[in-house]
Amino acid sequence: MNFSAWSIRNPVAPLLAFFLLMVLGWQSFNTLPITRFPNIDVPLVAVSVSQSGAAPAEMETQITKEIEDAVAGITGVKKVTSTVTDGLSTTVVEFRMEVPTDKAVQDVKDAVDQIRGDLPGDVEAPIVTRIDVEGQAIMTFAVRAPDMTMEEISWFVDDTITRALQGKPGIGRVTRIGGADREIRVE
Repeated sequence: MNFSAWSIRNPVAPLLAFFLLMVLGWQSFNTLPITRFPNIDVPLVAVSVSQSGAAPAEMETQITKEIEDAVAGITGVKKVTSTVTDGLSTTVVEFRMEVPTDKAVQDVKDAVDQIRGDLPGDVEAPIVTRIDVEGQAIMTFAVRAPDMTMEEISWFVDDTITRALQGKPGIGRVTRIGGADREIRVE
């Protein structure tokens, strides 16, 4: 005999099980914590190396490539991104979420220490730091309106969109980046 046939002949037990599961689900949902700023621990590590007077092409081949190769072999690495400017190389290593941040920082330090001798002699010691994303924006939106001037769209974002979003539950902060700021001159 299958469960469906038994349930049709004896409807009380499945109904009780349904209501019990519904009550337990509702109870569990109501006990879930809601926080304004949840603890977000994304394992991001930055490696900064400076060499005064070095061109970006030179920095890329002699420093950035070496660092990227060294950190790419670390277990748990998700993505490696580098930025090279005059005299400065910054490599950001993103790990999978299950990798503890402290372990990620230590692994990157160990990998950079192993290749320190391969870097040019006149570079400063590589600086390995943890990137803290707590308090940074979780969502970012771009606003564009071809029929509005920059001042009008900035005013629209500040006056309409920001005010509408700030009153919503679960939104901690709304800020506008870019655009035009209002200014009052008193002469």
